[in-house]
Amino acid sequence: MFDLTGKVALVTGASRGLGRAMAIAFAAQGADVAVNYRGNRDAAGETVDAIRAAGRRAEIIQGDTSQGRDGCEAIVTAAIDAFGTVDILVNNAGITRDNLLMRMGAEEWDAVLSTNLSGPFWMTRAIARPMMKARSGRIINMSSAAGRMGNPGQANYAAAKAGLIGLTKTTARELASRGITCNAIAPGLIETDLTADLPEAAAEAITTLTPMGYAGSAEDVAAAAVYFASDEARYVTGQVIGVDGGMVMGS
Repeated sequence: MFDLTGKVALVTGASRGLGRAMAIAFAAQGADVAVNYRGNRDAAGETVDAIRAAGRRAEIIQGDTSQGRDGCEAIVTAAIDAFGTVDILVNNAGITRDNLLMRMGAEEWDAVLSTNLSGPFWMTRAIARPMMKARSGRIINMSSAAGRMGNPGQANYAAAKAGLIGLTKTTARELASRGITCNAIAPGLIETDLTADLPEAAAEAITTLTPMGYAGSAEDVAAAAVYFASDEARYVTGQVIGVDGGMVMGS
């Protein structure tokens, strides 16, 4: 696999689901991990315990990425204070507030855009300067198949995840000369706590759109993140990889 020994990763929304899987996968490859969470400290503690069991350092970093520049800078500062550096940033924290376009309220729109798009922007802003000074870094954004193809009832979520792809590409262009890469992962139907609440009919409809015919695992997504974080991906930037069983096949 890929060697991340000596690296420090900061994963937002790492208390469960994809964030937890990525944090644990980084640790398995030798990285120390700053585990960010917003509200569930007990779950974040379980992620930290799993990382420490693998023999790596881990620290809990509480913070809400939807709280703008100050909130995101506080998360990055806390991680750097704890570890001395951050080599890998994963913008994973995200929420859903699903509703049909004509029924969606301002709160539902604003909440999702604040967390899923503005949060990654401010986190990237906060980490860019120390990474530029080090002339090295990996930024990984968690987009979604919904951001590439749209999804009924998710105007806010799809818009945020599509915007995240644009942010990824612009960040990649602006920071490439400093040795920093920025890539995105766009999962399809993945078995997590979030998707466990999907109505059976909705899950079946998504599975029908998936050529491989089944849901992926959080570990499938984590494997892509480990690759993007590795030295083997040093010449890969501005890319979007779909971990989606073939749901979206772009040119």
